[in-house]
Formats: sequence, structure tokens, C-alpha cells
Amino acid sequence: MYTGNLYIASDHGGYALKKRLIRFVENELHRKIEDMGPQEHVETDDYPEYTFPLAKKVSHENSRGIVICRNGIGVCIAANKVPGIRAGIGYNIASAESMMNDDNTNILCLAADHLSEDFAMAIVKRWLETPFSDTTRHARRIAQITEFEHST
Repeated sequence: MYTGNLYIASDHGGYALKKRLIRFVENELHRKIEDMGPQEHVETDDYPEYTFPLAKKVSHENSRGIVICRNGIGVCIAANKVPGIRAGIGYNIASAESMMNDDNTNILCLAADHLSEDFAMAIVKRWLETPFSDTTRHARRIAQITEFEHST
């Protein structure tokens, strides 16, 4: 299981699921997770104001984060704009495992409107449990992405 720093953020659409996942991670997985906002449900908030700070922190610390909006796409797009971030959408348990094993993702994006709480918890658990395979082809591909980020 991943043991480094772990962060979570959402917008209003993912707020309720975020609160449930915090309880799950802390109480059932016995992990500390830092809530990077919002601290209350505000219908007019925007996901970039929470996703960008989380992604910057994850990138600078070489840690991991979870971001949530209604469909998971907006937070994924925003997170992937930050250099050093490899964010993927956890739409099922197999994708959570694959995105860690093959792509060494550091941010898990979730769609609050399309996942039950139980399914989201199972996705988070699998993502945190799965190590990066570090096979030659996967490491080579990540190195190519990193090289491209530094060249633009």
C-alpha cells in the first residue's frame, strides 16, 4: 500500500463523495489524508481552484492525490496541466490497477455522479494498493512524457 503523503480535493459536485472518502481512507485504510478543499459545499465553486493547488503539491512532493468532480473529466484535464502530474480517471477497479501498474499515476480522478460510494472506495483502495511495475517499457514511456514536459 502507498505510504507517502496523500491529498484530496473536489468541487461542489464531488464534495459529498470527498467527505466519504476521507472517512474511508482514515478509518478503514488507517491512512492520513489531507483535505485541500473545499471545506464547505458552495454550489458556485470551480474545480480548478482546488485541483491546481493539489496537483502542484503532489508534483513538488512526489506524492499522490485524489480529485473529484461530477464526471471526473474536468479535474483530470486541470490536473494534467501541471508538470509532473500523471492523472487518470478511475472509472472501475481494473482501470485503477492498470493506471498505477502501467502509468504510475500520481492523481486519481473520480466522477461523483457516476460512482456509488462503495465503488469509489474500492477504486481508491485498489489504486493505493497497486505498485508501479517499473518494467522497461512503462518506465521508458513515462520518461518520454517527462522529457516532453521539460522541452515545452
